[in-house]
Amino acid sequence: MSWQTYVDEHLMCDIDGQGQHLAAAAIIGLDGSVWAQSASFPKFKPEEITGIITDFAEPGHLAPTGLHLGGTKYMVIQGEAGAVIRGKKGSGGITIKKTAQALVFGIYEEPVTPGQCNMVVERLGDYLAEQGL
Repeated sequence: MSWQTYVDEHLMCDIDGQGQHLAAAAIIGLDGSVWAQSASFPKFKPEEITGIITDFAEPGHLAPTGLHLGGTKYMVIQGEAGAVIRGKKGSGGITIKKTAQALVFGIYEEPVTPGQCNMVVERLGDYLAEQGL
């Protein structure tokens, strides 16, 4: 299966059969290379990915400045140190799950809830981690 298929079918999928889905999603290697992304995923700067990777190694790194992606600033909220970073902006937000080789991104907007985004992103991230990816 191609990486794009994972994004299209597992991240940008219909959530709960309600016709709702993430606003954007991507799988990005720990080296900053894009493995696959939705057409709506923001164009990001390499230093934004570096900051996110640093936060996984040093939890709390992004808390003072916020998480930036594609020029959008998210307030960092409850995550799982070294495994998941969650961010909030207005009625939307972002979930990032780290695997051995990549970061799985999901960006949501209402009516999708933070819990739905977390479930979609973390489920794929857990699956990839189990595969050693």
